[in-house]
Amino acid sequence: MRNYHIMCWEGSGTMKFAVIGGDMRIVRLAAMLESEGHEICCFALDEAPADLIKSCSLSVDCSAKDADCVILPLPVLDMKGGLNAPLSSFKHNAEEIFRALPKTAVICGGMPGEKLRKTAEELGLDFVDYFLREELVALNALATAEGTLGVLLENSPITIWDSKILIIGYGRIGKMLATRLLALGAHVSVSAKKAGDMAYIRASGCEALDTRVLGQELFSFDTIINTVPARVLNRERLELLKRDVLLIDLASRPGGFDFEAAKELGLNALWALGLPAETAPVTAGKIIKETVMNIMREKRGEI
Repeated sequence: MRNYHIMCWEGSGTMKFAVIGGDMRIVRLAAMLESEGHEICCFALDEAPADLIKSCSLSVDCSAKDADCVILPLPVLDMKGGLNAPLSSFKHNAEEIFRALPKTAVICGGMPGEKLRKTAEELGLDFVDYFLREELVALNALATAEGTLGVLLENSPITIWDSKILIIGYGRIGKMLATRLLALGAHVSVSAKKAGDMAYIRASGCEALDTRVLGQELFSFDTIINTVPARVLNRERLELLKRDVLLIDLASRPGGFDFEAAKELGLNALWALGLPAETAPVTAGKIIKETVMNIMREKRGEI
């Protein structure tokens, strides 16, 4: 069993945070922590707005030295397997960064992937995946649902009111999205596989469909929103859709739509990843910050 390093801070209880990589959510998080009196050292954020990130270290060793907590992005890795650092002018090797992190710090990052998780374990790092925390995923789902409404309004030629919308999947995002679309007057259908989920879907006022047997009824929808990270709409199902349907995929890789087939069929298919970072970076940053602080309080034995 790993022996966790329990921090004991004196005085005001402020801490040193190393903030490494990430998008505007992480930038806003860093600014909030600094405004609360914590010491912030950043790396791989050299292109972040100067009014929010006042200085950025040139090396990860410098930024992470004596840090109580290291905050990494959500997700930790980009699509090519490097550190997710869209606000850096350089490419960064995530494994090399992990090797430079202090073993005395709590390392907080989101969705690191199995390989990087194993690297952290081999190095003896106290790594916590904050995307496994319920307080984060619940509020992140809310921000994603609201962001989806913006994508829908921006890309659909019709109102949400009186439109026919299918949501694929009844997880956290699916539930919050269905509630909001119903409130705006949409005719909402939700597809799921479990009998219990389908009962709750009907009880919420939506039409329940079985994801496994979606067929000809797909033609009736104006918008289809996927939340399931598995190929649900293959070419065969895409061919059943009307040509002016709007497809919005919220799922992580591999996504729920065959985008190549959708393009060939002339369908408007959008892969809307990381919506909270795009539409509500301040709120999304606050959610991550509060989750990290909960983790640190637990490490201190305060909660």
